[in-house]
Amino acid sequence: MAFWYGLARPGGGQGAHMARIHDKRDIAIVGAGAAAALLATRIAEAGRSVVMLEAGPGWQLSDLTSSQIWARRLKWGGAPVEQSGPDRIGHNFGTGWGTGGAAIHHYGFWPRLRPSDFRLHSETGQGRDWPIDYADLAPHYDRVQAEVGISGDARAEPARPPGAPYPMPPLKTFAQAALLRRGFAAMGMTVGPAPLAITSAWFGERPPCQYDGWCDAGCPIRALANPQSTYLPRAIAAGAEIRNRAMVVAVERGANGPALHYRDGDGAAHVQPAGRVILAGAPVQNARLLLASADGGIGNRSGLLGRGFAAHLLANGHALFAEHTDCHLGVSAGSAISLDDYPKRRADGPTGSIAWGIAPAMKPNDLLGLANTRPDLFGPALHAFLDRAARHLGTVNGIVESIPDMANRIELGASRDGHGMPTARIVYRIPDNARRLWSLANDRARAILAAAGADEAWTLPTMAHAHLSGGTVMGEDPGTSVTDAHGRLHDAPEILVAGAGLFPSIGALSPTFTILALADRSAAMLLRES
Repeated sequence: MAFWYGLARPGGGQGAHMARIHDKRDIAIVGAGAAAALLATRIAEAGRSVVMLEAGPGWQLSDLTSSQIWARRLKWGGAPVEQSGPDRIGHNFGTGWGTGGAAIHHYGFWPRLRPSDFRLHSETGQGRDWPIDYADLAPHYDRVQAEVGISGDARAEPARPPGAPYPMPPLKTFAQAALLRRGFAAMGMTVGPAPLAITSAWFGERPPCQYDGWCDAGCPIRALANPQSTYLPRAIAAGAEIRNRAMVVAVERGANGPALHYRDGDGAAHVQPAGRVILAGAPVQNARLLLASADGGIGNRSGLLGRGFAAHLLANGHALFAEHTDCHLGVSAGSAISLDDYPKRRADGPTGSIAWGIAPAMKPNDLLGLANTRPDLFGPALHAFLDRAARHLGTVNGIVESIPDMANRIELGASRDGHGMPTARIVYRIPDNARRLWSLANDRARAILAAAGADEAWTLPTMAHAHLSGGTVMGEDPGTSVTDAHGRLHDAPEILVAGAGLFPSIGALSPTFTILALADRSAAMLLRES
């Protein structure tokens, strides 16, 4: 059942459109990525009606191809994101486009945030504390890992907080990991198996990983826990609906509940009423949508909507060894982890955590390839390097914490997209403390590789970024945060936010597992209240 009515164009512009008004749903979700898929599953399996509105294409597992060139289609393909400020973020690479979101091409590196990550301000005097602690999320981490499947060893994983053991043993390791372990051992550092949302054995109907290192291109065999392999099939089986090419342009509040205004692939206008709305897109797009939906933005009483934007810095150390490393084998995240550099305070140095991912699989070409580890080489010198590196490269990846600065923000840009909606603009400056921590991580990487017996070791001169967060920061005080601890907007509790935009701080660990644990906690709250 649907009907049509005249709709003024959201985002400005002249004229009116005839909009199709859809039947009201209990829950309408913006996005179809990791958080959206889990939320839709919980809601639909509880007998509620739910629809996901996804701006991008409807990727299926059968669409995925193991190629870095093809993998670019999975990256952000929506409206351009403007950037200003002294530093730039690699927005498009880490943001997804289409069903599955960024989780369709994530690497499955799934450590839990450590208890200290929730107490950043209490422990360091910098940044913010979370309005929840590790104990609040622990049962949700446990539930998600039992459903999704994580390979690892909770007893051998460095500094692993309390929780259920992992359902699968660790993944296999190859020559590269063994060589690099001796460097960490020589430095007196502890190494353990990385917790990975990748199958090491049959897990239900999902086969074990084949270790071909194409995680960034998705995983058509379902070894990697992307939404198409985990929650989306359950959500659809329980009655959830996904509408692709559905670009949400405004959130409307009303006496009968909120509604989402969107345009379909042909530009036609639609309205989806709901009992509650969940914004489960990428952090930049969630903030953009709220800012564009009303004068001053919905949920912006604190003036902090869009603020607290942050990203991890990456310190990538590379080396050549006399021994064969077989660096093309394995998984993109690497098979091992070290957290000796994770304590937030150090006697004489910058504040924040560093996590080491060890021995990622790498290919010769493209953005993540061997060639880009040596951007100073070209022509015959590059060919000679690739000939050796293809079998002799070793890599350690340092994920470096950046304490969010509230001056770093997402705001509306000066231009508009094809639907008349203002684009997003990121205003960003790398905090001085993060720069110093990144430099320290690069020094550590070179020392570890030298201790491993490398013939030659180097780090990259430029700062790479990963894992965007902030913009809709959670907290207890409506005057200093945008949402509460469950993601409800303080000023509009019928509207929730999911994803890394909620994070008051980001630690130094990949966010996907924590995003899902938070979504599971929010889903439990929604079902209790409805």
